[in-house]
Amino acid sequence: MQKEVSQQKAAVLGLQHLLAMYSGAVAVPLLIGTALKFNAEQMTYLVSIDIFMCGLATLLQLITNRFFGIGFPVILGCAIQAVAPLQMIGRKFSINDMYGAIIIAGIFVILIAGVFAKIKKFFPPVVTGTLITTIGLTLIPVAIQNMGGGNATAKDFGSSQNLLLAFCTMFIILALEIWTKGFLQSISVLIGLISGTLIAACLGLVSFAPVITASWFHLPQLFYFGAPHFEWSSSLTMIIIALVSMVESTGVFFATGDLIKHQVSEDDLKKGYRAEGLAQILGGLFNAFPYTTFSQNVGLLQLSGIKTKRPIYWAAGLLMTMGLLPKIGALVTIIPTPVLGGAMLVMFTMIAVQGIKTLVQVDLSNNNNILIIAISIGLGLGVTIYPQFFHNLPATIQLFLNNGIVITSLSATILNLLLNDAKSKNSLTANQI
Repeated sequence: MQKEVSQQKAAVLGLQHLLAMYSGAVAVPLLIGTALKFNAEQMTYLVSIDIFMCGLATLLQLITNRFFGIGFPVILGCAIQAVAPLQMIGRKFSINDMYGAIIIAGIFVILIAGVFAKIKKFFPPVVTGTLITTIGLTLIPVAIQNMGGGNATAKDFGSSQNLLLAFCTMFIILALEIWTKGFLQSISVLIGLISGTLIAACLGLVSFAPVITASWFHLPQLFYFGAPHFEWSSSLTMIIIALVSMVESTGVFFATGDLIKHQVSEDDLKKGYRAEGLAQILGGLFNAFPYTTFSQNVGLLQLSGIKTKRPIYWAAGLLMTMGLLPKIGALVTIIPTPVLGGAMLVMFTMIAVQGIKTLVQVDLSNNNNILIIAISIGLGLGVTIYPQFFHNLPATIQLFLNNGIVITSLSATILNLLLNDAKSKNSLTANQI
């Protein structure tokens, strides 16, 4: 049983989890709001409600009951794979059709949760280990891009200042991991982020403009942009995105279960999916977004060594508070991108290592297992680096195949069925003869 930490320490650890996922959480409203040409007031609401809903969605997953909530130390954030489809729906139809589609997709997730949970039998260690490893490896390019400055086409990408901030942050985290113990070691990422930001401030690279211009208080509003419209093609598109998110979340559930030494059951998966479906419905009602379990925080659980839910409750509470108080929420946005990148690299590689630890349990003398691992990781990384690989296929199929984690999940599951399950059945038949 994991030893519980005090509320004071849990609050600090919760802040660390919040900072680890914050940039990914606010990226979705910024991208969609910009694409749909929102004004400053609309953008303020969009970011605020998004942060608030991230906290509420996380609570739905933490508070487990007979109907929903997996009860694992996981954080929910916006599904980044939903950005392009939502932009398309908003431009082609309307923002009301966009939110109607999100609501329909959430209802669909709740309805199929029980059926989808039965896929557990298709996830032996060779599949889950491959999937967890790929989750970590596919996130690494994001970390490297942020270390360089965020925009690979910018003139200052990879500048000496950006690299200095990124590597200083990374080395501070590593130093704390190596030379400290206990609570100080468990908040190494938080200290690294604060230290990196202070170094950037000394270099004149931190702007407080977002804090100054943000409002003090903001309440969530039902149907802020108007009542939802329900258009069938938009709803079908978001249902496909919801299925992609469910496959991705399955990998995160298994990764977290492996980390906290909990055997993920069919009931766990069912309640986890239902919590995400409920979060999506609320996202549509309050004009936010689809929410999915974030993979970036799994590495932080491993790195901090604190794997209980109490810090995640604090993270959820802080997110909701920041959603109500935009000026406080804006404080997090002043962390320079290279500083975030330096911390991300450490966390994301830890996820990959967790996957490798799972693969150690697999019989690697079996050539079929080696083929499953090699091909699945290769496909997942390949699609992550070249997402346009499937651009000649129908748009609906592309929604599935443009995600490296989903590709790895499908590949590993199918290859395991073909190479291992088929071989086992053949051997059983031969023995019976």
